[in-house]
Amino acid sequence: MTNFLAVERALRTAAPYDLLPAARAALAEYYGALYVDLLLVDYSSKVLQSVTGAPAGGRPLPVRGSAEGRAFDSRERVQTVRHEGSIEMHVPVTAHGDRLGILSVRLPEEKAPPHVVDEITAIADVIGHEILVAERDTDVYLQARRANRLTLAAEVQWDLLPGRACGGKEYAIGAQLEPAYAIYGDNFDWAETENTLTLSVTNGMGEGIQAALLTSLAVNALRNARRAGIGIADQAALADQALFAQYRGEEYVATLLLSFDLDTGRVEVVDGGSPQLWRHRGKTVEHVPFDAQLPLGMFEETDYVTQEFQVVPGDRLVFVSDGVFAALSDKGEAFGEKMLGRAIQAARLLPAAAVPRAILQELSEYLDAGPGPEVGDDALVLCLDWFGRDARA
Repeated sequence: MTNFLAVERALRTAAPYDLLPAARAALAEYYGALYVDLLLVDYSSKVLQSVTGAPAGGRPLPVRGSAEGRAFDSRERVQTVRHEGSIEMHVPVTAHGDRLGILSVRLPEEKAPPHVVDEITAIADVIGHEILVAERDTDVYLQARRANRLTLAAEVQWDLLPGRACGGKEYAIGAQLEPAYAIYGDNFDWAETENTLTLSVTNGMGEGIQAALLTSLAVNALRNARRAGIGIADQAALADQALFAQYRGEEYVATLLLSFDLDTGRVEVVDGGSPQLWRHRGKTVEHVPFDAQLPLGMFEETDYVTQEFQVVPGDRLVFVSDGVFAALSDKGEAFGEKMLGRAIQAARLLPAAAVPRAILQELSEYLDAGPGPEVGDDALVLCLDWFGRDARA
């Protein structure tokens, strides 16, 4: 443990841009590491790239078909003997349930007993948290996530997101936007307190930077209202006023806004437009409809009311934008409820963080878009697995 604390200290005192060199030096000194690399997953969750720009072979590593990718997908460390007398470990780098990438470490076999493997795993968690702090002051890790150049609209949207996954004792969330490098109007957001989880799925009208700016105003208006400590109906009303004041009803944002009571599983909902909620309970997959209210910003001083439903342990909730359920194939046939229900059912054994990519892959194949997930219109998928809270705890 003394070695672990020394590495942790080296990481916490490293310059924001210098985490990988600091990890290499410390792991070599205290654990005898022969090789260390830090790979981050790209925005489309399809490849892993070194923060130095030079992963194994000098090229991005595919998430599918590589040992590093298997570790990333499974969230479990993968060990492979790469050279005689040495062991290479690929350990997921995460922060609050969000998968950021992989820490690859090669150790001499005699220096890799089980307790050292556990300490390397804990060091990967430290690196994950340090990356989140370092990103305030450096672009190194954001640049490492880019397999292609982001459009300006996509830059705005990705900076607006809370992450792509999070988790607690009561729930696990995973989400993905496509096309990852050219997204503009779709967005998701969440925030947790001791007793509540607030979740929003938004779809700003239009295209390009105008859609991104519209959605940015909507999300920040919702956050501003939420941070004032008011309920979701009033959050929607204040965001509606902010959007109408700016756009006078010419542009608006469809929003599905939810507040989960972590003690009881009771959920309050404001349905302000097109995003849909699907529930997978037991063997049944079904669309959960709500009474639709006006999108945010369409009219001045709209009043919003909440509806309620109940989640129970084992429920899986899947939120999708119209870019998923209304997407048209070359034959003009919508992906629709039947195909979406099948895609949700097919992903039933996957963890929440992996479900969005699996559903978007099904959508890509349906649209015949080639190796994906790549879609033409904004497409958002968010999955929430509900575990519930033991009231006696």
